[in-house]
Amino acid sequence: MEKKKYNKIVLAYSGGLDTSVLIPWLKENYGAEIIAVSGNVGQGTELDGLEEKALKTGASKLYIEDLTDEFVNDYVIPTMQAGATYEQYLLGTSFARPIIAKRIVEIAKKEGADAICHGCTGKGNDQVRFELAIQAFAPEIDIIAPWRFWELNSREKEIAYAEAHNIPLKINKETNYSKDKNLWHLSHEGLDLEDPANEAPINKPGFLEMSVSPEQAPDVPTNVTIHFEKGVPTSVDGVEMTPTQIIEKLNEVGGANGCGILDIVENRLVGMKSRGVYETPGGTVLYKAHEKLEEITLDKETQHYKQSLALKFADLVYNGQWYTPLRKAMTAFVTSTQETVTGDVTLKLYKGNIIPVSVTSPYSLYSAGMATFDEDDCYDQSDSAGFIHLFGLPLKVRALKAKEVEDFPGVE
Repeated sequence: MEKKKYNKIVLAYSGGLDTSVLIPWLKENYGAEIIAVSGNVGQGTELDGLEEKALKTGASKLYIEDLTDEFVNDYVIPTMQAGATYEQYLLGTSFARPIIAKRIVEIAKKEGADAICHGCTGKGNDQVRFELAIQAFAPEIDIIAPWRFWELNSREKEIAYAEAHNIPLKINKETNYSKDKNLWHLSHEGLDLEDPANEAPINKPGFLEMSVSPEQAPDVPTNVTIHFEKGVPTSVDGVEMTPTQIIEKLNEVGGANGCGILDIVENRLVGMKSRGVYETPGGTVLYKAHEKLEEITLDKETQHYKQSLALKFADLVYNGQWYTPLRKAMTAFVTSTQETVTGDVTLKLYKGNIIPVSVTSPYSLYSAGMATFDEDDCYDQSDSAGFIHLFGLPLKVRALKAKEVEDFPGVE
């Protein structure tokens, strides 16, 4: 089938294997000007030398957009406040894609591009996350997804193409894990991880990048105290920081103690199961601290309803539906629940474990006087008899009726 002609294509460019080969491949197949865009969401040294590489392989220019603070403040923190996890996974890649795609659309419009290209595979979740965001902000722009139709349909073929076109890569056939990194996490997929029978090589030198394995963590625990204001972390161990700086600090402390390593077989949006290893050291510590503070600051009904909402919130984020009315409405609800989530949480980090030490808040709903087993003057225990009578009344009425009716359904 003849390919459609484009004048200018904006490419979501990370400098990884897929997007490294895409610049020359797009030029060969479309003859268009290629403008590369990289979103800095805290992936650090992965951005080093990116501009030189993009230009040498055929891009006319490279935008490197610093999105880190916006990523943390507008995507990470609201998801953390919701308590959203997808099958234990803290949604690292999931909420990075929408913000990057949104910025790519802005640049595509600025440049007058008639197409946007991404290097996501047809088997993964990221294709959905990118394209739903593009559709939300630029439904008129064509999307090119080469993995769905090109001849480079394996990572081995991509590496061979890169070598033939003198494209420098940081990987080879032996270290060819599929990875995605940002400030919040690092994911590992592929190679020996594709078989769940294989133990994850977390003790293998060079595999983990943000953490050490629990076995290699110090034999002495580390205590860390996090302060929250209305559900937003504002300081660590008494030192005021921005949320971005706090995640950086907790990555350092949590990673050093082997926290936040997750090995799971998850259910992808496209229907298959996929095995991955995730490193989320700071995020795991932050989630635990926030959850602990909510235990004493949220009433029972709000806490329980919020926990049920968290599952749907996680599905929306994982499935690329960040820019939907439902996700926005859910965030509005979550934000309203955070009004009293202020206080200090101290956690003990030890060989991958995150152990609560203390939690305090000026809005604590916990009353030692009411909860005590000792004598008190604020709770009349005889009141419980009437409460239990009314609470159990439906059961009592049903049991009495069962005595009148033979073979009453559901009665043992």
